[in-house]
Amino acid sequence: MEPKELALELVKILDSKKGGDIRMLHTTELTSLSDYLVICTANSTTQIKSLSEACEEEMKSLGEAPKNVEGRRGNTWVLLDFYSVIVHVLTEETRAFYDLERLWGDATQVDLSDVLTKN
Repeated sequence: MEPKELALELVKILDSKKGGDIRMLHTTELTSLSDYLVICTANSTTQIKSLSEACEEEMKSLGEAPKNVEGRRGNTWVLLDFYSVIVHVLTEETRAFYDLERLWGDATQVDLSDVLTKN
């Protein structure tokens, strides 16, 4: 699966599970770590678990298992590394504190209006 296709599939999974304020940043020109970052807000630690597990399970079924998963014990931020795409699922407070969109402010934000079922 191409990086953009993979990232969009992850966005759809998060959206289908009611993830909030989903953003996709194109980072190819900025770092060798990933081509895309997907950032999503969860309303609770339970939802973080649900969103991250849905991404992991559905992508495994498509043959795209994550290379690494971090933060399951912390309960406020889970990172799923799919090589070319990194997914961040955070509580609202954690997302505001780390402000990844500002940190990656030079990245191009991908328009998801045709992908998301809610805005």
